Amino acid sequence: MASALFDSVSVGDLVLPNRVVMAPMTRARAGKERVPNALMADYYVQRASAGLILTEATTISPQANGWNESPGIYTDEMEAGWGEVVKAVHEAGGRIFLQLWHCGRASHSSFHGGEKAVAPSAIAIDEEYIHTPEGKQPHETPRALETAELPGIAEDYPRAAERARTAGFDGIEVHSANGYLLDEFLQSKTNHRDDAYGGSVENRYRLLGEVVTAVTSVWPANRVGVRLSPNGAFNDMGSPDYREQFAYVARQLDAFGLAYLHVMDGLGFGFHELGDPMTLAEFRDHFHGPLMGNCGYTREEAEQRVSDGDADLISFGRPYISNPDLVERFRNDWPLAEPAEVSAWYSSTGAEGYTDFPAYEAS
Repeated sequence: MASALFDSVSVGDLVLPNRVVMAPMTRARAGKERVPNALMADYYVQRASAGLILTEATTISPQANGWNESPGIYTDEMEAGWGEVVKAVHEAGGRIFLQLWHCGRASHSSFHGGEKAVAPSAIAIDEEYIHTPEGKQPHETPRALETAELPGIAEDYPRAAERARTAGFDGIEVHSANGYLLDEFLQSKTNHRDDAYGGSVENRYRLLGEVVTAVTSVWPANRVGVRLSPNGAFNDMGSPDYREQFAYVARQLDAFGLAYLHVMDGLGFGFHELGDPMTLAEFRDHFHGPLMGNCGYTREEAEQRVSDGDADLISFGRPYISNPDLVERFRNDWPLAEPAEVSAWYSSTGAEGYTDFPAYEAS
């Protein structure tokens, strides 16, 4: 029986040749200047048979930084570097969205000249350490953003979105998952504000709503996706009212006519265990555009979600590290390569563990 994963699907006005998406994965190959380079272009070109590539998380401003040697999209050099990546992917027949990122409290003062990282509230991540430019450091208590600062942060997103458009991307994804800034505003665990951006389900959504409104003034809404992680514990997340909060968020986002909603429904990054996991089927009740599932999927599970109608697309992360030809392997029932060593995921040693995984050679 033919797999539904290989059927074409429309994401807004963009027709994808299959439903296998390359998930965003931070790989730390952009160097200290955070400028995309030829090695990164090679990496994405190798994976251009994906129905859609979502780039690694890309910071929208210096304040947004919080990961060593991850790329940015806030200078002319960064924009030009991404332009070369996009050009190469398009020449290889691929389609590529840029994921926009602000690390929020998942950062450290050493990324910011000694200034504290920012967050909705002054609540530290309760985990052992963070990797910084100065090596492993304990997590710090972030600085709570002033209400007057939030419009400026919301404006950083459309500026980055405009650069992405100039660079030639096919669309953008707003990263509102995994315990980074926008997710921190959504969740009651990390948002203890008493202004218009906290204190209720509606107020905690406010910043994300402003960001999506802003970027859809730059891009058509049907070229904009949003990523959420309702079940995740990554970066010390998980809120008792998660179901109410994320159902509300999905309903609000449904009104925009987005390209898709990217839901990390899998539990591969850890589960907060505050209730039953939210499922794609549950999100179907709240969001009526294309749904993308993510986190720990096997091919068989992905096919089931798509054939059941729970998902329109499934994004794969870690399998894409060591299987640049993942679509072809799935399509032809070829075996997957051995998973890459974790030490190679974020290595800054260049091609090793990055672009040196071969495509499958059928005998």
